[in-house]
Amino acid sequence: MGPEVGGFEQEFADYHHSRYCVGVGSGTDALILAMRAIDIGAGDEVITVSHTAVATVSAVVATGATPVLIDIESAYYTIDPNLIEATITKKTKAIIPVHLYGQPCDMDAIMWIASKHGLRVIEDCAQAHGAVYKGRKVGSTGDIGCFSFYPTKNLGAIGDGGAVITNNKEIYERITRLRQYGWDDNRVNQEPSAVSRLDEVQAAILRVKLHYLDVDNNKRIEAAALYNKALVSKEWELPVVRSDCNHVYHLYVVKLDDRDKIMYKLSMANIDAGIHYQYPAHLHSGIMRKALVPKKLEATEKVVRQILSLPIYPEVDVASVLKAIEDLE
Repeated sequence: MGPEVGGFEQEFADYHHSRYCVGVGSGTDALILAMRAIDIGAGDEVITVSHTAVATVSAVVATGATPVLIDIESAYYTIDPNLIEATITKKTKAIIPVHLYGQPCDMDAIMWIASKHGLRVIEDCAQAHGAVYKGRKVGSTGDIGCFSFYPTKNLGAIGDGGAVITNNKEIYERITRLRQYGWDDNRVNQEPSAVSRLDEVQAAILRVKLHYLDVDNNKRIEAAALYNKALVSKEWELPVVRSDCNHVYHLYVVKLDDRDKIMYKLSMANIDAGIHYQYPAHLHSGIMRKALVPKKLEATEKVVRQILSLPIYPEVDVASVLKAIEDLE
């Protein structure tokens, strides 16, 4: 809670053209505190997806609210706006679109639905630092944007960390209290809360790395372009970028029918491909008991059997990965 945290909060807010930023202990805490700040709790429902890191859905459960899980647009792996309205009830308080793999969600459609029904929008940006939707950085369109700075992220610290951005002063002040015992500026408790502070050392590291975020994202985009060019002739479904958007490739995800066989062969060539995510949130036993799934998630359950994440990061040696893929044939 020293000058490095304060400096990072200002710089991260400025980067997003947002009025406020609050540093917190993790991306999961960012989601939980965002929901608490708008009084989401027991008896409320929050619409999101099952195809995400389980932390997204666990955060909803942690508030006492019920996650309502809907399907994705299979081409983009993000929430299908066409399915949102059918799941809205009197208990619905918010929508959490997840900008998965670095791909922005269809925010215009989501915001239109939210405005029509008086719902809040909390953007999960844990995998999309610096991604752009129609000229705006993700996290700055909804009511609240939530970020993780876990070391593997596009903007990563050397330990846990997170942040919330918003243009709403009331939400900002509430989250500022909630991250530290519910204290006001005089350390007088105003409401019950735990503690979730961004560490001063992590903030100092993030301040330096923020200057290189766009440069590193461009390196990811260049690596993805090399993959696209080399793999276009294969019978694999390559990533599709949403129109008027900037995908920042936290992950480079392809779809293929013999996924497990290819992944095993790549591992034998010391290429560490992965699956993100093999188990949808609604199939985790702890979530099953808490979530509502109004309709079968056909797209989600199909893609999890096909997706494979090829190595991607700013310094990735694409040529080595491609050679290993060629040697499989």
